[in-house]
Amino acid sequence: MKKVAIFGVGLIGGSIALSLKGQQDLLLCGYSNREASAKKYVERGVVDYATTSVEEAASDADFIFLCVPVGMMDDYIQKLSTIPLKEGCIITDVGSTKLSVMNSAKALAAQNVIFIGGHPMAGSERSGVEAASSRLLENAFYVLTAEQDTPPHAIEELEQLLSYTRAHIVKVDAAAHDTIVGAISHLPHIIAVGLVNQVRSYNDSNGLYELLAAGGFRDITRIASGDPPLWRDILLDNKEVLLQLLDDWQQQMSHFRTMLEQSDGPAIVDAFASAGQFRSRMPERRKGIIHSVFDCFVDIPDHPGIVGSIASELGKENINISNIQIIESREQIPGVLRLSFRTQEQLDDAIKLLQSKGYHVEL
Repeated sequence: MKKVAIFGVGLIGGSIALSLKGQQDLLLCGYSNREASAKKYVERGVVDYATTSVEEAASDADFIFLCVPVGMMDDYIQKLSTIPLKEGCIITDVGSTKLSVMNSAKALAAQNVIFIGGHPMAGSERSGVEAASSRLLENAFYVLTAEQDTPPHAIEELEQLLSYTRAHIVKVDAAAHDTIVGAISHLPHIIAVGLVNQVRSYNDSNGLYELLAAGGFRDITRIASGDPPLWRDILLDNKEVLLQLLDDWQQQMSHFRTMLEQSDGPAIVDAFASAGQFRSRMPERRKGIIHSVFDCFVDIPDHPGIVGSIASELGKENINISNIQIIESREQIPGVLRLSFRTQEQLDDAIKLLQSKGYHVEL
């Protein structure tokens, strides 16, 4: 029987726990500094038992997952460095920055344990253990960052454990990880926040900005609604990478400004075409660090009961709708119904069903 201790049983920690739950050779222990949370982990069946004691959680653990915010990672590593740990214990984390965590983990050098950085690149619009799912990491990329002298058997053991999540393991250097993730996740969040705040400043003098932004603008800037303290810690932790990325971004914007100043239509077409070609090569159905949205838009006639009828049709086929929004529905004008789903499979099934019923559906 191997003991797996999970510090921070929220969305990610809870999802890892649920993917491991029920395996006969594993005992899952959850840690929280709040008694109510520890009790909730057990009541929801996410872990086998829980504790508010760091020492009890870490004692005799074969694997320790640090699923706490990046800003708290060093504190937990320092604490673990001062208490007895099982020889050969494999410690890993789930932080979205890796270089600083790997540096912090050097504090564990006096212990006969092995630290391997980790970053499951999946998420959800929800948070907390209530949002945890055994399928959250399925088909997602799970990055591991190990030192060059990390024993191969330890990496293999962690990979074997993570196989229960059904994620795709990718091994990369910590510095390279931070640069890549900075470009594909951290920078987009900064841009989204900056864009929303720019429009917010315009809205102070004309409320139409907020009113008309309810459609596409809201969709493309949804990541601007991230947890502020969490993103403060992530961005400051990856500061040097982001400063360079912001310099590169400003060059891109300067290039666009030049194209507009010169009314260079062909250059604008080329910019959109090259971006479109690169984007089309990206995997469509693979989970990524920015969680996917599985939405479709349905043209509906304006008559009573139509929304309920559509929901009922989907329910009969066990297709669960996570959210419904009526974008427009006025007398004598067809409405547009926005349906959201949890998975690509549910979206595909919904589109197929609705089209078979004669509805016009668009993505």
